[in-house]
Formats: sequence, C-alpha cells, structure tokens
Amino acid sequence: MSHQRRLLFVSNGIGEDSIAAAIIRKLPATIKADAYPTLGDGSAFLGIAELVGPRTSLASKGSRAYRGALWRDIRGGVLGTIGPSLSFLRAARTAYDRIVVIGDLTMVTACRLAGLSGITYIDVYRSGFERSYWGVEKALIARTAAKVFCRSEALATSLRTSGIDAVAAGNVMMDTIPYGDYDAGAHRSRLLAVTLLPGSRDTTIDNFRIHVAALRLIPPPLRPDLFVALSSGVEPEALASISGLSFVPPRTDQSADAGTLTGDLTLNLARAALGNLLEASDIALSQAGTATIQTVGMGKPVITMRARRNRDARIRGISALYGEARILVDANPEAVAEPLRRMLTDPADRARRSAIGRERIGTRGAIATIIAELSR
Repeated sequence: MSHQRRLLFVSNGIGEDSIAAAIIRKLPATIKADAYPTLGDGSAFLGIAELVGPRTSLASKGSRAYRGALWRDIRGGVLGTIGPSLSFLRAARTAYDRIVVIGDLTMVTACRLAGLSGITYIDVYRSGFERSYWGVEKALIARTAAKVFCRSEALATSLRTSGIDAVAAGNVMMDTIPYGDYDAGAHRSRLLAVTLLPGSRDTTIDNFRIHVAALRLIPPPLRPDLFVALSSGVEPEALASISGLSFVPPRTDQSADAGTLTGDLTLNLARAALGNLLEASDIALSQAGTATIQTVGMGKPVITMRARRNRDARIRGISALYGEARILVDANPEAVAEPLRRMLTDPADRARRSAIGRERIGTRGAIATIIAELSR
C-alpha cells in the first residue's frame, strides 16, 4: 500500500477557509489534509478536513480594512495567541509532508518565525493592480516558500526575478465560488435582478438596513428581482426586524433556500449559494470581502458603501483593483440608490463595467494547477 502524504493547510479568515476547503475537497485520495484555521471556528472545513492547532477569535475577525482594527485586537489579547501558534507550527515541520499557506503574508511571516521553509504559498489577495511586492516581502517569501501561486503574470514575474519559483495560475477565488441547492431562476419575474451581500461582520445588520432603504427609493416599475446571500450566523429574523419586512420560512426542500422577506419588497434568501444568485443577477450591492471579488470577477458590477472606519490605504488599494467595475459611495440610502437606478436603466454601462471586472479579477482554473503541484 502506497504512503498517504500528509498536508497541512493554514488559513487566516473566513474567505481563506472557504478557499482551502475547496482545494482539499478536490485532492486525490493519496493525500490526507488537515486544516489549521487560525481565526474563527473553521466551519468551512466541517466534514472535509480535521481541524488542528490553536485558534482564536478576534474583535476584527481578521479584517484590517478598518482604522484601529489592529489595536482592538491587541487590546483583546491577540499577542497572547502568537506563542501557541508558533509552537504548533514548529511541531508541524516534521508532522506533515507539505505545508500550504493561503491568504496574505500574515501566516507566511508566522511560518518564518517558527523556522519553517519550503512551504507552498497561495497568494489569493494581491492582484498587481494596487502594487507589486516590496523588497522586504520578496525576501520573506524567498526564505519561506518553495512554490508560490500568484493571481497575475506580472506578480509571478516580479517574484521570479528574485529567484522565487512563482507561477500565475489564475484567480483561485473564481474556482471557489460556492454553489448550492437553490433554483434562483424560479424566483425571477422581472427584467433584471440584484443580489445583496450585506457582509459577515458586525456591520451586517446595519448594511442590510441601508440596502433595503435604498431599494425603496427605486421607483416600483424599475425595481428588480432581489436576492440576499446570507453569511453564516446571520439570521433572517434579524434582517426582517431591522427592515420592517416579514420573514416567511422556506417553501421548498432546497437545502440552500433560507426563505423570503416580504412586504413592500420581496427578498429571496439563500445560504452557501452565491454562484446561483450571481448567475441569476445583473448587479450587486456588496459589503463582503472575498465574495465581492468573486462577484466582480463574474462580471457583475458592484455598489459598495464606504465604511467610516475604513483605512485610506485600504480604500485606495481596493479601488485600484476594481476600477470602474465597482462604484464606491457613502453609507446612506440616497447614495446607494442613485448609481443603482442609473445602472438599472443603462445596459451599455452595465456591460462596460462587467467587462472591466472580468479582466481585472482574473480567470478560473487555478485549482487544477495547484492540485497538480500538491499531488507531485
């Protein structure tokens, strides 16, 4: 009987967890994969991989988009989690045949501090539109990673000039868009449709309240069919309460069907079925992270509200990536409704923004290249 190789997947947030889980699901039977989700409960790996290592829950939930997020985490005790994490990673050096890090450079840095080298690094966030790698980042990657997967050829070339084995395999996020048991087409009756992604953090309820208020400003003849992509932990009853709508439980046996909110608007709810909703939609109102990237990559123009706590550098970087595929507005109903009304009545503008998004986010197909490498 051949030896079953052991891999450890290290992720650092909800979006990274979902990407790692999608890769693990497609690994051959000759590979046994464990998951180390450093933040949160790791629910994305349920039934897919064994959870290992110390985990923590941060006030920021891993996001550095907001001003003061790092200091909130420090006050919440994040520094006390560093030691256990590094101890686990040191032990992992001999326990696994290969270590795969997914996300930004946070856990690459942790691996370096733990004395690891030869890891596989999947950089899912850097696109090259905002900036390339700094010299210090290249040095860190060169000392820690044996193989790097980037989203663009420009990024891969930048690393290769520093002697790093890097390849542009496409955007792995586009391979990991969740699809579920949900017939979105059965809920279509109008010319256009809009999907709401209110987010997965502590601002979700307030985001949804503003989205609904903006939709009420759209004249009834122009109103599209409406879908809501529910994140884990967001309950429909809470959305109903904040929006003045009534919750109707699912009327189908489809596992991703989360019911409907009804009243002067009708919003169809679904969980773990983002791909289903986006394929049936034309525009999105999104406050999500990874899901916004996937939405833009599917060619759906996005309207995003500017959070008051957002760091200016974060805003500039994300805006450089999305270009005109995303419209950034103030966080109030009128600011959201104006560009939405315009796009609902301008198919040429929607098509232009759609093409920009597809080009900037990148193509599918990265997982096949990654699986081939991990199977060697």
